[in-house]
Amino acid sequence: MRSPSSIPGGGAGREKKRRTPSPRRPRIALALAGGGPLGAIYEIGALCALSECLKGLDFNDLDHYVGVSAGGFIAAGLANGLTPRQLCEAFIEDRPTEENFDPSWLMKPAWQEIGGRVQRLPGLLGSALWAWGVQRKPLAHAFERVGAALPTGVFDNDDIHRKIEQLFAREGRTNDFRQLRARLTLVATELDTGDAAPFGRPGWDHVPISRALQASAALPGLFPPVQIDGKHYVDGALKKTLHATVALEEGLDLLLCLNPLVPFHADPLARQRHRIPSLVEGGLPTVMSQTFRSMIHSRLELGFKHYEQVYPNTDIVLIEPDQRDAELFFANTFSYRQRRELAEHAYQQTRVTLRTRAHELTPALKRHGVTLDREATLAKVMHLLPPDKHLPVETSMQAMERLHATLDELQHRLTISPAGT
Repeated sequence: MRSPSSIPGGGAGREKKRRTPSPRRPRIALALAGGGPLGAIYEIGALCALSECLKGLDFNDLDHYVGVSAGGFIAAGLANGLTPRQLCEAFIEDRPTEENFDPSWLMKPAWQEIGGRVQRLPGLLGSALWAWGVQRKPLAHAFERVGAALPTGVFDNDDIHRKIEQLFAREGRTNDFRQLRARLTLVATELDTGDAAPFGRPGWDHVPISRALQASAALPGLFPPVQIDGKHYVDGALKKTLHATVALEEGLDLLLCLNPLVPFHADPLARQRHRIPSLVEGGLPTVMSQTFRSMIHSRLELGFKHYEQVYPNTDIVLIEPDQRDAELFFANTFSYRQRRELAEHAYQQTRVTLRTRAHELTPALKRHGVTLDREATLAKVMHLLPPDKHLPVETSMQAMERLHATLDELQHRLTISPAGT
């Protein structure tokens, strides 16, 4: 920042006092990746920890929020004034209120999509038989066209739009991008071109937030593509993992990124502790999960290398799980009890991450008026959910004992200087 200079006075014999310009407010944005129900659970737990451990940072007062797929729900909630703790109540807590997000909304069969495809089956089958019997085309080639009878998604995602629309219709909230105080960008992928669709940016901001969320989270195979303005859109993660560029292009001082999905690294200690001889023992679901995570994470790493080169004046902080974290990798996100346990786990592990990376994060955050509360990262009494009420006693005690042992060991290693230095 330039030093202030004196300004000549307007009156005879009088000089105006030297003025110190007000420091410019740092431009801070948040980018949230997808990851299905597990991604939302992790990001909520992590955000609660970040909001309590980072002083000088208000997660409801940022300049730009970017969300992809499940991360879009969290980004839209924050942009609408919902605090991380309120998001925890809405997504994690099991309370019979209209504010809560019920995972059962995502499990309703897409009867309209399935029925429409079934109606096409007789015609497609007849066409295939004609191609095979009359036109003498190979059987496999002739019957390829029958694949058009398969539904593009097995679950109905229209409730996402309807329920979020109701949630954002409440006083003090909005379902209109243009009425938000901060910028919100929810990214989907246009199916016919593969191009990113940045809902919320100029030219895309007329679409309701709830409809953009539905499109951004429309994972092919699970949910049908979402039609908006005559075009079809699917999950935004098909194009990029974070889509942080939409915020970086506008100029930022600090970008915080949360990525919930990382490939699992089954080191010998983890294998022994969790009785994991090899991931192949978990069958196809485990192998596919590891494959998918590895693909999107390698893409994320390439993206960050690009960001560092193109946006050298922006401090970029990435928060994600430890790759050795078996609890998150093998989680059953459709279990309500485990949903709470996972949110608590993400909360505690994020505090560990902040503690272990303090030497790296402190200067980057301090440049923008944000300080890391070291005591909050170590406080043994801090919980996302009260253990004696929400978690089984045995599970809670075991988790806390492991956490405290880890923190004590880390503190010991950080305070003792290596010999010879």
